[in-house]
Amino acid sequence: MMDLLRGRISAIYFRYLGAAFGSAMISSIYGIVDMAIVGQYQGPDGTAALAVVAPVWNIIYSLGLLAGIGGGVLFSVARGRGGAGESGANDYFSAAFIGTVIFSALSWAAIVFFDRRMLLLFGADETLLPLARQYLWPVKFAVPVFIFNQMLAAFLRNDGSPGLATAAVLFGGLFNVAGDYFFVFTLDMGIMGAGLATAIGAALTLAAMLGHFFSKRNTLRLVRPRNLLIKLRKITVTGFSTFFIDIAMGILTVLFNRQIMRYSGTEALAVYGVIVNISTVVQCCAYSIGQASQPIISINFGAGRWGRIRATLRYALATAAFFSIAWTAAALAFPNGFIRIFMAPTEMVLSIAPFIIRCYGLSFLLLPLNIFSTYYFQSLMRPEISFFVSVSRGMLVSGLLILFLPAAAGARALWLAMPITELLVSAAVVYYMIRCTHSLYSRKNSPHRALRD
Repeated sequence: MMDLLRGRISAIYFRYLGAAFGSAMISSIYGIVDMAIVGQYQGPDGTAALAVVAPVWNIIYSLGLLAGIGGGVLFSVARGRGGAGESGANDYFSAAFIGTVIFSALSWAAIVFFDRRMLLLFGADETLLPLARQYLWPVKFAVPVFIFNQMLAAFLRNDGSPGLATAAVLFGGLFNVAGDYFFVFTLDMGIMGAGLATAIGAALTLAAMLGHFFSKRNTLRLVRPRNLLIKLRKITVTGFSTFFIDIAMGILTVLFNRQIMRYSGTEALAVYGVIVNISTVVQCCAYSIGQASQPIISINFGAGRWGRIRATLRYALATAAFFSIAWTAAALAFPNGFIRIFMAPTEMVLSIAPFIIRCYGLSFLLLPLNIFSTYYFQSLMRPEISFFVSVSRGMLVSGLLILFLPAAAGARALWLAMPITELLVSAAVVYYMIRCTHSLYSRKNSPHRALRD
């Protein structure tokens, strides 16, 4: 187990980055492989149907991140303080576990009983609705599994086992890849087979993660948390921005789906289904930076080791710059290459895809910085700034642009909504990041108010 308070920052950061990147990327494989296999089996309609289902995944994953990141930050800050704070760290783990049970029950009921209404709201028409419901049917039985996977992965990283979190997701992801082909093509189950493979893969991931609780390095314990409601509120406040990133992606997907069907039609929606998957991968890269940095920053924040926080920030920003350049270049250079990966395209799709993907792909230049910043502000116990960034990026600025750009400048202007959003939000991110980083050196080594009962 690496010493987050005294070990060499570069070695710790890159070990955690490798594990977080692997975990995040393998998680995104679920959606990527599903769309690629379904797109090849059922063509653009299958791709468009999975674009309609995408907000369901945003809801599921965001609830797990709410409990996992919110609880994980408070868990690590408490351990960094030592003494009484360290002994109370498992109060936050236990409260996060209880919160995850509640979130699982509520989301499970919503998806089981209101799936048709949800999918219509998310942009399905009478052609896409049956396909979307077929995919979602086996997923219904595994909704709590997906939420617990996100929560446990965050706590395993904060408990010094990032490698196990990655290995567990890899185990389930590999099954999902093989299972997709087997169920969809070999058994001729079509789109429902892709949903079945995803559900079984998630169950295998959860089983592997539970092995941490039988290892010697495990310090996570279920206890009766003191002041449960207060701790649930703190977890919710601290984790809300990460939660909102995924929820916002679902909201934006709904808005895009409806605007695309209004102004452009099914072919453009099929291209957007591909963009959703590319964007998910880029976001996963950004998540990996935040998830690698968060345990290091949180525990050192609790211990008052400001120089180690600043060193971690430098590595994180360099990684964000690398991902930004790489993904923007890929979107600009190979738009139809992405299309052919995810579907058997028509000539119409191939003709409209380059403009759409290149315009939208400009947003990847600043997306990693903006998403990483929410983890950074959370780790410094500044959830109000993280909230501002998440809401501005995920709903306020982007939502207004998606709604009004096509009406003001034509249908093609819709694809510039996210690049403009990321640019405007990044200006605020840079300002607050400089301000918060400088303020660390004026702090005294005292517990933050968020940890006081």
